[in-house]
Amino acid sequence: MAQDTPGRIAIVDDEEHIRETVSFALRREGHQVDAYPDGQAAWDAMQGPLPDVAVVDILMPRIDGLELCRRLRGRSEQLPLLFLSSRDEEFDRVLGLEIGADDYLCKPFSMRELAARVKVLLRRLRLADAPPRVAETLERGLLCLDVERYVARWRGDEVPLTVTEFLIVKALAERPGHVRTRDQLVAAGYPHDTFVSERTIDSHIKRIRGKFREAGGSCIETVHGLGYRFRTYGEAA
Repeated sequence: MAQDTPGRIAIVDDEEHIRETVSFALRREGHQVDAYPDGQAAWDAMQGPLPDVAVVDILMPRIDGLELCRRLRGRSEQLPLLFLSSRDEEFDRVLGLEIGADDYLCKPFSMRELAARVKVLLRRLRLADAPPRVAETLERGLLCLDVERYVARWRGDEVPLTVTEFLIVKALAERPGHVRTRDQLVAAGYPHDTFVSERTIDSHIKRIRGKFREAGGSCIETVHGLGYRFRTYGEAA
């Protein structure tokens, strides 16, 4: 299908072995890869045509990943951008997502996971420009999930979820009323051999709830000592 065709990917990271490893993995998937050692080099190169997806480290010399993201968002709101973070700290993740990143992975990460995230971001980009079609949807009360485009809507309004957040919401919505443990949500949100802590799921749930509140609703309930479950009624848990 057209939405699964390879793309031009920019890798921006000051660690040479990460640039080389990621570049090799993505080229093996058929993508064209341009690699840059810091944000300034990437910004200079991107004064011409932008890539299809940018994979950007946060901590870099000269221009860091957060500033590069701000500048790229000034040029394009549609460019898919995935952050790499060398530390699993909520500040970096939240700030990066708030200034316009589409998703993030914390180091160390699985190359299979990264390749899968890039594929999803390319698919979302291309389907956004595709002619309207009958969507494969999952509907639960006021929530509607377009499972191919990775788009969530509440009362018809789009809720801007990252890839990880969408996968977590989908896992919960598939079985309303059933408790999903944090381990199960890790497996759903990171299906390609990535190791993350339970804290990461709690951070995701916090952000997901905030986004749904902004849309005027809620759908995730805490079950203390067990995990989380989807519900189709009431106010925020």
